[in-house]
Amino acid sequence: MKSATDTHEVRTAGQSKAVVVTRAEASDGPLSSQLREFGLNVLLWPAVSVRPTDPHVLEDAVRNLQQFNWIVFASRHAVAAVLGLHPKAPEGVRIAAVGQATAQVLKQRGWRVDLVPDEASAASLVAAFSACALRGVKIFFPASSRALPTLSAGLAQLGAEVLQVEAYRTESASLDVEECRAWIARDAIGAVTFASPSAVIELEMALGKEHFERLLAHAQGVAIGPTTARELADRGRPAVLAESATLRGLALTTYRLMEKRH
Repeated sequence: MKSATDTHEVRTAGQSKAVVVTRAEASDGPLSSQLREFGLNVLLWPAVSVRPTDPHVLEDAVRNLQQFNWIVFASRHAVAAVLGLHPKAPEGVRIAAVGQATAQVLKQRGWRVDLVPDEASAASLVAAFSACALRGVKIFFPASSRALPTLSAGLAQLGAEVLQVEAYRTESASLDVEECRAWIARDAIGAVTFASPSAVIELEMALGKEHFERLLAHAQGVAIGPTTARELADRGRPAVLAESATLRGLALTTYRLMEKRH
């Protein structure tokens, strides 16, 4: 059953200022759609794009999933890449997800998730694994082309044998920078949603530091999880953390923020 917050339409909060969605999605994408359900005016500024990678190495690994003890998923994009090749969960292989958003996608596809840390971050997942006996354990990690070494290196230090394979490519997206800067100059944006650290990095690069700082001096950054929030904090811009590390949590937190600011 939907809550009153879920069903209530904000008819005025989104009229004066817009909400920016920086994740790569279409106008009817999951985050944009939920924000519009709350009556918010949404601007799509995809800072990153997700593209397929050379499939051969991934196909080889997925063909032999039974050889692994664990599969670790750090994003929904990794889930899509692997399950596109192997829809059925391999028997006898345990599954870990970095956060609830990724775990939710797996469960929707019928995959059991055995380990999810309390905090949606690679470091937290490594800490959760520290309670397991990993000496000689084989772990498959389908990763982004920009994956940091935190997860694979941390698991290796615990004694695991980690096979990290590029499952998808994360690249810069093509933004209409002049239009974005015009919105910033008009002070017409109330909040900016970030669903990954890459979105923070790429939006700053695309807009230029001066315009990025001006944007977040007047609009509140909303981060899906602590890793993304830290990327903003490193730039001197504290973020509001989503009430849960899911797109639904990001949308609800943004809605409540905009309602208060109206």
